[in-house]
Parts: sequence; structure tokens; C-alpha cells
Amino acid sequence: MRFVISYFRSFRDFKDTKRMRKTIDFPKRLLKLDDSLKENLIKNAFLEDLGERGDITTLATVSKFNITKTADIIAKESGIVCGIELFEKSFLYLDREIFIEKFKVDGEKVERGEIIAKVSGKADKILSAERVALNFLGFLSGIATKVFWLVSRISGSNTKLLDTRKTLPGLRILEKYAVATGGGYNHRIGLFDMFLIKENHIFAVGNIKEAVRRAKEFDSKMIVEVEIQSLDQIDEVMGTEAEIVMLDNMNDDEVKKGFFMLKEEKYVEVSGNVNEERLLKLAEIGVDFVSMGSLTHTLKPLDISLLIKS
Repeated sequence: MRFVISYFRSFRDFKDTKRMRKTIDFPKRLLKLDDSLKENLIKNAFLEDLGERGDITTLATVSKFNITKTADIIAKESGIVCGIELFEKSFLYLDREIFIEKFKVDGEKVERGEIIAKVSGKADKILSAERVALNFLGFLSGIATKVFWLVSRISGSNTKLLDTRKTLPGLRILEKYAVATGGGYNHRIGLFDMFLIKENHIFAVGNIKEAVRRAKEFDSKMIVEVEIQSLDQIDEVMGTEAEIVMLDNMNDDEVKKGFFMLKEEKYVEVSGNVNEERLLKLAEIGVDFVSMGSLTHTLKPLDISLLIKS
């Protein structure tokens, strides 16, 4: 997992002199994708799409005629571009001589009707790579666009929008990169880079205090977050070394009370049943973090098309 850690940039911007909380190295943003990761994803995508016989339609109708064409990559709706390098590398995987002229970079806004890129080269290679390339670009741009909109709604507040581990297996790094590209923040990448003591951990151990103690004994430098479902658990969690407390599936009144009780000593995250409307309310309350699984598990790809010029 070296590609995960090596490209994180820390955001040590949560020190508040009015609170007795220590500065923590959280949250983070995944700002770059490792080249080997991109290569493996593209390779597997083409193995899936081309199979053993290849693009039989293009092979039968186009390949033997050695046609050269140029195609425009057009945004059919406005949004935030993400995945442009994967898009480019998808074409180059099939033909190193294809030329891609890019007019947008990741994180840049594109308007409906704008040309994102031009692709020039052998028509059969363009056609065979088209869907893989557009899938990467549309999927990641859809996530970045959704996150950008939500982050813009809470701009000016102290609340940071986080993603979750509710991602497609094997594609988590891509999805978290898209979240960061859209202006959001990344929660833990996996089970290895942060302690998150959940309800079932507490049931298994017996109590919050002992669970936190064991975590800190295992790795004292690692951040510990504890998930609680009731305000009755606050007294116990306050007596631990946990840095973050997650208020899970609590209503707004409970969040207000919990945040007021915790904010002097702990960072507060809210998770569960969060939509756009509620995100605004939580930002008004002032909680530190709001995590939304829907950033990655419920999305609409950005509508992008490839049109070969006649």
C-alpha cells in the first residue's frame, strides 16, 4: 500500500486556541495516483473489455482499412474534471502513437459543450479504447462534481466533508482521489491507517475505556476515533485518550448537545443519514467533520461523449 501513504498531504489546520484539544494529523487528501496503480487498473479494464478476441466489431469494419481520425471529447453537462490522466493512458495503452491534446486538468471546471480533449490516431484504436477511457473520466468526474457542489454549500464554515470506506472493491483509491479533487477530505483509506472503534468493537471488549487503552497500547501514535450511538456514552469517552468522537445516527438536537459537551476536548464527527440539507444544518452547528457514504456509493457519472470527426 505504499502508493496510498506516499502521496498524502497533511492538513494540520485544526488547532483552535480556544479549545483544549491537541493538533491532529487529520483529515488528509489523496492528491496523486501512483503510476503503477493506474497501469494495473487500465490493464485489467482492457482484459475485461477486449477478452481474448478483441473488439470484433472494429476489427471487422475498420481495422484493415488503416483509417486515421480525430475525435473530440465533449462535456454534455457542466462539472469538475477528474481522471484525465487515466483517460489519456487508456488510449496510449492500445497505441503509443495516439496523440491526445488536453484542454482541462483534474480539478478544473468544464461547461456543457466544452471540449475536454482531442484524440488523434488510428481510428480502430480510438474506437477500441473509447469506453474504458470514458468510463474512468466520467465516473471520477461525477464524484468530483458532486463533492465540489456539497463543499461549496458549506464554504465559510469550519466543517470538513469526509468520504468513507463505502467504495467499490479495488477502486477505493480512485474514488478517494476524486473526492479530494472535488475539494472534500479523505477519512481512513482502510483498516490499517487509523483506529476506529465501533459499536461491535465495544461490545466485544466490554467498554469504551478499555478498547481505547488497547488501541493506544498497540500504537500510541495512531489517531483513535470512537463511534457512539448515545449521549450517555460521552462521559466514558471523555475519560479516554481518543482524539475524535463520531456521533453516529443521532438527530440534530442530539448532535448539538453532544458537540457542546465534547468540543473543548475532542474533535467531533457526525455520520449517518446525512443528505445535502442536513449537511448545511450540521455545518451551522459547527461540528468538525461530516462523513457521507453517498459521496462514492451513490453517484451519477458526468455525461461525456467522444465524437469522431467525419
